[in-house]
Amino acid sequence: MRVLIVEDQVTLADDIADGLRDQGMAADVAYDGASGLEKALLNRYDVVVLDRDLPKVHGDAICAALAGSYSEARVLMLTASGTVGDRVEGLNLGADDYLVKPFAFAELVARVRALARRSPASPPVVIKDDLVFDQARRRVSRGGRPVSLNRKEMGVLEVLLAAEGSVVSAEELLERVWDENADPFTHTVTVTLARLRRKLGEPDLIETVVGSGYRLP
Repeated sequence: MRVLIVEDQVTLADDIADGLRDQGMAADVAYDGASGLEKALLNRYDVVVLDRDLPKVHGDAICAALAGSYSEARVLMLTASGTVGDRVEGLNLGADDYLVKPFAFAELVARVRALARRSPASPPVVIKDDLVFDQARRRVSRGGRPVSLNRKEMGVLEVLLAAEGSVVSAEELLERVWDENADPFTHTVTVTLARLRRKLGEPDLIETVVGSGYRLP
């Protein structure tokens, strides 16, 4: 899961990003509305955590732009204003959820996960042959045996399952599972896939399509 945090309070933005990364998510940060809108339209995100009162481009304008674009990202709007009128206005702009500052981080995480699961293409439990991936509980098993995966391995598996047999390139895996600070010239995707294959066991579920990428046929 990849999340964009658009928040002009630098410490708060960084704290949210670090906390989400600890939860196994890839997190990018933008500290003003202009860079936030650019990143949101340029990259593919599952959820955008969007402060409302932003410099350069207001959060309302970003929300409306995303709602009217091709972006499939869900928007969780943050604001210091908690009146019913404010919440209704934000939701009418296209926000999918609304969280008032100050907030408990555990609630933010729960809402981000709930928004990411809202897509029909991302059911809570995915079954592929004898592999079961409970996305809500972040648990994987194969043949009834629990499989312990780290966050990146689980992220790669999640993307491959969501592709439903289509080929996913190493570049797309890097974009979807790692954040914008990932080095595109490293072998991190190859190494993560090798560990994932080893943990899932035989027969190998992941097919390498030479010159193209990987898939779960």
